[in-house]
Amino acid sequence: MAEHDDRRRLTLALVLTALFFVAEVVGGVLSNSLALLADAGHMFTDVAALTLSLFVAWFSRQPATAEKTYGYLRWEVLAAFINGAALLVVSAFIIWEAIDRFRTPQDVASTTMLVIALGGLSVNAVCAWLLHASHGHSLNARGAYLHVLGDLLGSVGTVTAAIVITQTGWLLADPIASVAVTLLVVRSAWRLVRESVDVLLEATPSHISLGSVRSRLEELEGVESVHDLHVWTVTSGVVAMSAHAIVPESSRHQQVLSDTQRIMREFGVGHVTLQIEREELCQETHP
Repeated sequence: MAEHDDRRRLTLALVLTALFFVAEVVGGVLSNSLALLADAGHMFTDVAALTLSLFVAWFSRQPATAEKTYGYLRWEVLAAFINGAALLVVSAFIIWEAIDRFRTPQDVASTTMLVIALGGLSVNAVCAWLLHASHGHSLNARGAYLHVLGDLLGSVGTVTAAIVITQTGWLLADPIASVAVTLLVVRSAWRLVRESVDVLLEATPSHISLGSVRSRLEELEGVESVHDLHVWTVTSGVVAMSAHAIVPESSRHQQVLSDTQRIMREFGVGHVTLQIEREELCQETHP
């Protein structure tokens, strides 16, 4: 039910964003506003991001196969990486254009800019509200939410710049607003890319201490030591662990397996693979 609600929110946000993207492009060209075109640029990436997120939300739930035993769960992580990278590219382009306008300020039709920016602010506020409830469910949903949130901040900056230009005629307010908003977006986009890369590289989740996991396992009765310990994220909410444990007494094997499952649940790990070895076997396998 929650997944269905997420898809419905994504669909509604996509329709609203796509409609207003066209309005912002037209308004940006007519008013000659870089801040408005910057906002439209972010909104274009929103359309792409929401479309990708909607597709991935469906595709990643397809059943596992003999060739893809985890199914298509990692598509969520790939979508988050693509969304974050796209935001960084668009942000770099906007800053480049803003630098040029600092050197040569250009006239802006501030009234048109303000009207369009207020419309964008309203649309982005609605979309952000729609996606806020699901942004913590997965990196994919979070990527889509960050795109919309970035646009919401962009609209605030554009409205502010339009008001300043209307009241004072200070044209530098336009590129300043575009840079300020873009830097805020870059911060969130970089964090999303970094977290996505960590998952793709199967890094240990930031909330789990590998040393603590090893210590807890080696404290179990009958366990002499633990080696080849790995903890990684398959996709959002799916954390896996594998390890080799030296347990000399065969009578303790089943209890060690049961205790390991219990301990890893405390760490939030749902998929556990433990290879139990006698000391002699470990020495033969790992000289």
